[in-house]
Amino acid sequence: MVGSMMEQLTSEELADSQLLYFTGSSLNVSDERLYFISSCDGGNPNLFRKHLATGEVEQLTFQKEGFLKSYVYFDGTPYRGLGKASVVLDDRRDVVYYIQGLEIHQIANGQDRVLATYPRGQMTAFCHVSADGKRLCVPTVDAEALWGEEACPEHLRIDERVQSMNLSSFLRIYDTETGQELQCIEVPRSWITHVQFSPVDPERILYNHEWPSDCGIRRMWLWDNRLQKSIRLRNAEGGRKREDWVCHEVWTADGKEIVYHGKLAGGRYFIGKCVLEDGSLTELELPASYTGYGHFTLHSRSLLVSDGYYCEPDNPGGHEMISLQRVDWERKHIDWIPLCRHGSSWNCQCSHPHPIFDHAGNYVYFTSDCSGYRAVFRCAADEKKGLFCSL
Repeated sequence: MVGSMMEQLTSEELADSQLLYFTGSSLNVSDERLYFISSCDGGNPNLFRKHLATGEVEQLTFQKEGFLKSYVYFDGTPYRGLGKASVVLDDRRDVVYYIQGLEIHQIANGQDRVLATYPRGQMTAFCHVSADGKRLCVPTVDAEALWGEEACPEHLRIDERVQSMNLSSFLRIYDTETGQELQCIEVPRSWITHVQFSPVDPERILYNHEWPSDCGIRRMWLWDNRLQKSIRLRNAEGGRKREDWVCHEVWTADGKEIVYHGKLAGGRYFIGKCVLEDGSLTELELPASYTGYGHFTLHSRSLLVSDGYYCEPDNPGGHEMISLQRVDWERKHIDWIPLCRHGSSWNCQCSHPHPIFDHAGNYVYFTSDCSGYRAVFRCAADEKKGLFCSL
């Protein structure tokens, strides 16, 4: 029996709701306020905030232009609507950033202002704000990578299009006070969709190349602003292959390591760690039955949470579990701790559970459509309950 019960936090009146993207938090640092996206207004996505102690819900935006065409949301409208992939929270200051059309907005102290604009002819992806709150990174790609103002017929071949047409991505860094574009770092022949400032050093940005044909060695990169240099984090040394699949890189809280996951070519799925000081990699293979695609985020260097992979012993096809992973990287040992069945259909990007810890480590928050509509849930992050599998 699974240890924790799910608690639904957003009502049917706020369907369909989802957390902000999991590379940032959806909770302010005191865990008192929950930020989320809801399309309850005729399918127009808007931003909301729930005060968890009182249950009060505030609507923060009121746009009616649909959603922006961007990474993942390929069927959106070019240069119009709310960028669902763009929303990012400065959790220490209760400041929200989002893209509306070509405008980059900031909501602070109840005031919504246009911070900056990015150029037409570019399309956006997941954004990130630095831990000191002073910089916002907006990744863009030449719009032709996504077929410009036309529909995207073949999403999985976008990197091939970027290579053949010699297109570029850009790391656009904005001052969060003045809106000035501090830097525009061009990365030729790349499609960048995920960016994350180091949690301790705003001069370092973790970024990716999305869906490359040689994912095993071209997925993960670090921009070091002091060196003015991009550093590849996983290469073909040590038996690693271009045909491996690598995904969803995230920082550890101390900024010293990167945790990621993937699948070895012709082999098993794994969780990996890159130590930045020396570039060393440790990759722990998962059991053969752990094939349910998911995401990993961290509370500490050793405690992770996932929405997939874990396979229930009495249900070989059951991968719909929110589970903790207590990882001993030195001993190459993982304890899997199932918490609850999220029951989400995964039928679109918005229904991916994308679990996150709250700041105190007491709860795991996630999205699910198990109620017949998308909503935000949480369950207790109890490491003492439900230890099913140790490997």
